Amino acid sequence: MLKIIPLGPEEKGRELTFHYRTDYYYDITIQEGPEGWRAALERRPFGQTEEREFKDRLLGDWLEEPQLFGAEQKGQTVGYLELSHERWNNRMRISNIWVADGVRHRGIGGRLMETAVSAARKAGARALVLETQSCNDPAIQFYRKHGFSLIGFDLTSYSQTDVEKREVRLELAQAL
Repeated sequence: MLKIIPLGPEEKGRELTFHYRTDYYYDITIQEGPEGWRAALERRPFGQTEEREFKDRLLGDWLEEPQLFGAEQKGQTVGYLELSHERWNNRMRISNIWVADGVRHRGIGGRLMETAVSAARKAGARALVLETQSCNDPAIQFYRKHGFSLIGFDLTSYSQTDVEKREVRLELAQAL
C-alpha cells in the first residue's frame, strides 16, 4: 500500500538523481518584428532516444517555507515531493517531484501531484507552478495530464546554449 507522508529536516541535502529517456523535445522559435515578438513551441522528434540525467538536493536553503513529502511503499521511500510557498506572489512551487525508476507508471507521481494540489490549496496559494526542460517530454506529458499549462520560458536559464541543446527552461502552472 502506498502512503504519502510528511518528511522533516533530516532529509536536508539528500541527493536525488533524475534520469529520463525522451524521444521528443519542444523546439522554440522566436520572430521579432516592428509590432513585437511571436514565439512558438513545436513538439519534434529527436530522431533517436535521448537519455538525460541531472542531480538535485532536497531542502535547499533558497526554498521559502519548504514542505517535503515521501511516497512510501513496503517500508521504502519510492518518491519525493518538495514544495515551496512563494509568498511574494502567493504561488506554491513544486521544486522537486521524483519517482524511483523501477516504480514509475504505477500512480505514484499522480498521488504526489494530488498532495501538491492539496497542500497548495490548504496554504491558500493562487497557483501551483513548476519548471521543466523542453527536452523532458515524459514530464511535460505528465504535467499536462495533471492540468498544467505553459506560462513562460527562459532561453538562457541553464547555459548560453540552451536552445541548441534543446533544453530550454519551461515554466508551467495550474490555477487553483
